[in-house]
Amino acid sequence: MREENQSSTLNFILLGITSQQKQEDVFLIFFLFIYPITLIGNLLIILAIRSDVRLHNPMYFFLANLSFVDIFFSSVTIPKMLANHLLGSKAITFGGCITQMYFMVALGNTDSYILAAMAYDHAVAISRPLHYTTIMSPKFCILFVVGSWVIANANTLPHILLTASLSFCGNQEVANFYCDISSLLKLSCSDIHFNVKMMYLGVGIFCVPLICIIISYIRVFPTVLRVPSTKGVLKAFSTCGSHLTVVSLYYGTVMGMYFHPLTSHSLKDAVITVMYVAVTPMLNPFIYSLRNRDMKTALGKLFSKRISS
Repeated sequence: MREENQSSTLNFILLGITSQQKQEDVFLIFFLFIYPITLIGNLLIILAIRSDVRLHNPMYFFLANLSFVDIFFSSVTIPKMLANHLLGSKAITFGGCITQMYFMVALGNTDSYILAAMAYDHAVAISRPLHYTTIMSPKFCILFVVGSWVIANANTLPHILLTASLSFCGNQEVANFYCDISSLLKLSCSDIHFNVKMMYLGVGIFCVPLICIIISYIRVFPTVLRVPSTKGVLKAFSTCGSHLTVVSLYYGTVMGMYFHPLTSHSLKDAVITVMYVAVTPMLNPFIYSLRNRDMKTALGKLFSKRISS
């Protein structure tokens, strides 16, 4: 009964990115600019891949799914933050906080596994080209994506249930612009030792795809260096370079957020979160399209169709 009463009456206060109102206003303009670009850019990637038959292969299938996840990932937090700022309210209900946290963790995990799938696709394409179509079959690719969603949600659910069962009393100010597990653990007046251990276990599971990515590229680079054609080497590095750039941005911001003691979290850490929540999903379409001739051609055809119609 106590937990039911808590879930119906408890509200948290999202302090935002900084403690300075002028800086908050600057970030508001930043998010108003960056959020539509994120939605439009990722949606264009999906539409371009869907409309061009030449892009109906595993690499672009995974890229379309990555864009799909990124649209929802940025939509979990940014609209709420913009609405709170424009309405002059920083409150979020207990249920809204838990829901936001669930989708943030689940979509973030899904992103990491899809990035691992893309790395595996590159590894097979470069190191085993004769077996590529057999290994990366449509059925296998679909199972890979479905598995990413299943594992991500299985990794997320225990943390959300454990956090939802905590008691909160006294200070209810979240030092961020969205609800995250580490911030809520700091506010709880329950014993959180088991929750903290589970959180770091979850981060470890979250990093399993990174290990897979590293192993994939350890197999890729020796093969690339043995390619006799300079043009072939440059093409391979160009394809892998886009993916490695996204992986570096993604995991770099995650490590900046979680790979330090729980007690050190502050408003300054929220600035790193901006990179994770908003900047990386916005940059992904540009990184993959600007360095990819096939994608640029597909986008050009998509625009010409829309203009002619």
